[in-house]
Amino acid sequence: MKDDGPPHVAMLATPGMGHLIPLAELAKRLAARHGATATLFTFASTASPTQRSILASLPPSISSHRLPPVDLSDLPRDSLIETLMSEECTRSLPALTGILGELKRTTRLVAFVADFFGADSLVAARDAGVARRCLFMPESLHALSLVLHLPELVVSIPGEFRDLVEPVRLPGCVPIPGPDMISPLQDRSSPAYGLMVRLAERCRAEADAFLINSFDAVEPEAAKVLRQPTPRRPPVYPIGPLIRTAECSGANAAAAPHSPPAACLEWLDEQPARSVIFVSFGSGGALPAEQMRELALGLELSEQRFLWVLRSPSDEDSLSDNYYDAASKKDPFVYLPGGFVERTKKTGFLVPSWAPQIQVLAHKATGGFLTHCGWNSILESLVHGVPMVAWPLFAEQRLNAVMLSEGAGAAIRLPEVKDKETIAAAVRKLMAGEGKGAVVRAKVAELQNAAAEGLREGGAATSSLDQFVENLVGEE
Repeated sequence: MKDDGPPHVAMLATPGMGHLIPLAELAKRLAARHGATATLFTFASTASPTQRSILASLPPSISSHRLPPVDLSDLPRDSLIETLMSEECTRSLPALTGILGELKRTTRLVAFVADFFGADSLVAARDAGVARRCLFMPESLHALSLVLHLPELVVSIPGEFRDLVEPVRLPGCVPIPGPDMISPLQDRSSPAYGLMVRLAERCRAEADAFLINSFDAVEPEAAKVLRQPTPRRPPVYPIGPLIRTAECSGANAAAAPHSPPAACLEWLDEQPARSVIFVSFGSGGALPAEQMRELALGLELSEQRFLWVLRSPSDEDSLSDNYYDAASKKDPFVYLPGGFVERTKKTGFLVPSWAPQIQVLAHKATGGFLTHCGWNSILESLVHGVPMVAWPLFAEQRLNAVMLSEGAGAAIRLPEVKDKETIAAAVRKLMAGEGKGAVVRAKVAELQNAAAEGLREGGAATSSLDQFVENLVGEE
C-alpha cells in the first residue's frame, strides 16, 4: 500500500438502483468531508443508461469500474433476484481480487465496502490484503437486526415464517408478523433461503463494521440497541439518509432512458400545493394485471390528483419482473380500465416506466406517495416530508412497511386484499389529512426535521461517519 496520498475506499454495489445510489452518495460524502478517494465497482448485468448517467455524474475523486461479465445462463429461469445478485458476485470474485490487489499497490487503500448481497466479496478483499472490510446495508436498522439474528432464528423457529401465529420479536424492533419477513425467507426449500442464512453468517464472520443507511429518529429503539458495543459483533454506524438531491437528479434527467421528465414536472407546476399523490413502485416493481386495474379504479374513485409511473403488468405473478430493467415490457396503457385515461385526464398524469422521483417528491404540489416501500424511496420521501401509503411487493419491502406504519407511524398501510374501495379510502385519508392521515402527516414532518438535523455538523449521522473514518485511518 502507498503510504502517502489520500485515503482510498473501494466499494462494491450489487445490482439495483437502491444499492448503487446510496453507495455513490457515501463515496461523495467521504470525498467531500474527509478528502478520500474511491473506486466504485458495479456488475456488467446492470450497465443501463440510468446507471451510466449516475456514474458519469460522480466527481473526479471517485472512479467507477465495471467488473467483467459472467455467465448466469445455467441458473434456473425462476431464480429469485437475491440468488442472481449473489451468484453474479461469487463468479466475479477472481476478477475483483486481482483488481483490489492492484489498487492496494497504487493507492492508500484503507477499506473495502460491499453491500449485503456482495458479502462474499469480503473474502476477496481479505485475500487481496485489504485491512478493513465493511458491510454497507442500504436497508433499515430492522433489516440489519434480522441479519444479525437470522442464524439463531432459523434454528429456534423450525417451521415456515409465513405460518407463525406470533410475530418475530427482535431487540429494539417492531414485532414482525411471519408473512412480513423478507420474501427470500418465506420458503425453506428455496435456494434463496439458504443463501440468506449463509450471507448473514458471512457478514458476522467477515465484516469489521456495519454502515447503515438509516437514522436514529425513524428507528429509535433499534438504533439504541445496535449502537451499543456488543462482544463478537462489529460496530454499527447509522449514517443516513444517503439519497440523491433534486439538483443532482435534475442534472442527469436528460440521460434518462424514457419519456422526457419535463412533461410531468410541468404538469405538477400547474397543480395546487400538496394536492397530488405520486404513485410509483420503484425501478423494479410491477403489479399483476388485476391489481393494476384495481389501483387505477381506486385512484379514480378517490377523486384525488395523481401522478402515476405506469408499467406493464408483471408476468406469472413475478412482482420483480423489472428489477434489472425499469422499462415496460409492453404498452402499459392497454391494461388500464376502459375509458380510464379519458375520465381522469383532468386529475391524473400517467408517465410510462420512469419519472424523476427526487424532483417529483421535492415538488410543492406533491402531497403524498403511494410506494412499494423500497428503502431508498422511503428515505427520499421522508427527507422531502411526503407522507406515504404503503403497498409492499417483494424483498424486504413488507418488513419496511411494518416498521414504517406500526413503528415510525409515517405511512398508512394498505390491507392484503387491495380493491378499489380500500385503495381510494387510504388515498383520501392521506391526502385530506383526516384521522390517521393527520397523524402520519405530522410524524413525517417531524422525521424530515430529524433527518436534516442528523446530517448537520455535530448531528448523529455526521458524527457516526466521522467516527467510522477516524477508526479506519487510526488503525492503518
